[in-house]
Amino acid sequence: MALDPETFDALIDTIRRFVAERLRPLEAQVEADDAIPDAVIEEMKAMGLFGLSIAEEYGGLALTMAEECRVAIELGRTTPAFRSAFGTNVGIGSQGLVMAGTDAQKAQWLPRIASGEIVTSFALTEPDVGSDSGAVKARAVKEPGSGSGPGDDVYRLSGTKRYITNADKADLFTVMARTSDDPGARGVSAFLVPRDLPGVSVGEAEKKMGQKGAKVADVTFDDVPVPAANRLGAEGEGFKIAMRVLDRGRLHISAVCVGVAERLIADCVAYASERVQFGKPIAEHQLIQAMIADSKTEALAAKALVLETAAKKDAGENVVMESAASKLFASEMVGRVADRAVQIFGGAGYIADYGIERLYRDVRLFRIYEGTTQIQQLIVARETLKRGG
Repeated sequence: MALDPETFDALIDTIRRFVAERLRPLEAQVEADDAIPDAVIEEMKAMGLFGLSIAEEYGGLALTMAEECRVAIELGRTTPAFRSAFGTNVGIGSQGLVMAGTDAQKAQWLPRIASGEIVTSFALTEPDVGSDSGAVKARAVKEPGSGSGPGDDVYRLSGTKRYITNADKADLFTVMARTSDDPGARGVSAFLVPRDLPGVSVGEAEKKMGQKGAKVADVTFDDVPVPAANRLGAEGEGFKIAMRVLDRGRLHISAVCVGVAERLIADCVAYASERVQFGKPIAEHQLIQAMIADSKTEALAAKALVLETAAKKDAGENVVMESAASKLFASEMVGRVADRAVQIFGGAGYIADYGIERLYRDVRLFRIYEGTTQIQQLIVARETLKRGG
């Protein structure tokens, strides 16, 4: 259920001011420290940002997809690492539980996820498994428990997951692992794996091109005893759960891309209006105007696509194709906008003082995670052919 317009407008206004007054002044510090200040995390918790997509009965804000996208656009106007701090709780780290969890599982975990007491993470990618996500090699072997009831059963989970967002601080992982020898996706199941189970270990954070302050690392599961009660859905349903989670996550990321593009365009307009060359502001030169016009047009198109798709999802429509198209277009769009921004700023765009080069590096990841551009192309083509046009 959507928030009433007045309440939602107040939320958007609060987030907009939080981004402008609190987060943007900290961007250079986050880049230098590769960390988000603890005080900011606590403020995010107090604002309810960790529970945007979680039902009110579990302490969340229960935003619709359209509302979540509008919030993500606002948060896109600053360093993406800030959104990433709670992004897994809102998206891929919690949505498997939201979509496929039992009442007992939801009651156990969702209130603490919504409050930010615990951080979640989504563990699908492996050292040898990326885009071919149905080919996971991590295994979960069922082992009868020592007691008399089915609740005593455990799965012994072993395998390594790679590039796992927020792994450094995650308390709960949604893990995809093979539970049978059925080929491909049919043999994959999903599990809720608390970090404190014996055999769970997290590697060192990777050094990345951009998005400093948002950490990714390997997670290794060495014969981890996962209670059967922690399985999400039935055996063999893990891949379907993962794909449903990613459909929603792709829309969220698309909205963030729109927000970053809007930030870059605003920065370009401000700089071009002040920078003087050949006796006048460069904003009066037509080739600069052309780059601004192309960027604005593409950003508007991406925003329209994202919000239309979100509305369709809220209406219960199948948006597999539209979500993929949104991710494809918005992530490629923001890359082009960032490239033009560097060009408009010239030499100033290549050095760190203005933050343009940082955003240029940050947005490159959007074309890779939660499904590469090429995977989105395959999904769009497959769904278009299936629908007959």
